Amino acid sequence: MKILYLIRHAKSSWGNPLEGDFDRPLNDRGKRDAPRMGKRLKEKRLAPDLLLSSPAKRALTTCELIADSINYPTEKIKTDRALYHAQDEDILRIIKNLNDKHDTVLIFGHNPGLTDFVNRLTDTNIDNVPTGGVVACALNINSWKEIGWGKGEIDFFDYPKKKD
Repeated sequence: MKILYLIRHAKSSWGNPLEGDFDRPLNDRGKRDAPRMGKRLKEKRLAPDLLLSSPAKRALTTCELIADSINYPTEKIKTDRALYHAQDEDILRIIKNLNDKHDTVLIFGHNPGLTDFVNRLTDTNIDNVPTGGVVACALNINSWKEIGWGKGEIDFFDYPKKKD
């Protein structure tokens, strides 16, 4: 059994029109929402083996804030440039290459690829994984190489503005 958490970066700032997309930081709401989502994950007793993030500033900052909330050492965070604006097929390829010693993995990325990936992995139709959104998927597989479309089941879907 493998568990995959797909997390979209928190809300980013568009305050500096000269700033490149890759370097956009989180805005104030994003800086509040990421630790809030981390707290929700900690309440679920999340014990990840790996946090893997797009190196874009907004994604990596979201990853670091959540890592702090769940007591995951930030120096153990890995980045993969291929996650920056990855399409669903790119995300699938990245996950297929994960080390099988990791059973619980958090992936931090971007839309639209992240939402498309979730929908194809779980045969669902989520309109949009919002900023700061987390989709937890259970996979009845022993190796990441076995992952494929339709093989995931959504355990939960949470996001900052979700009402209980």
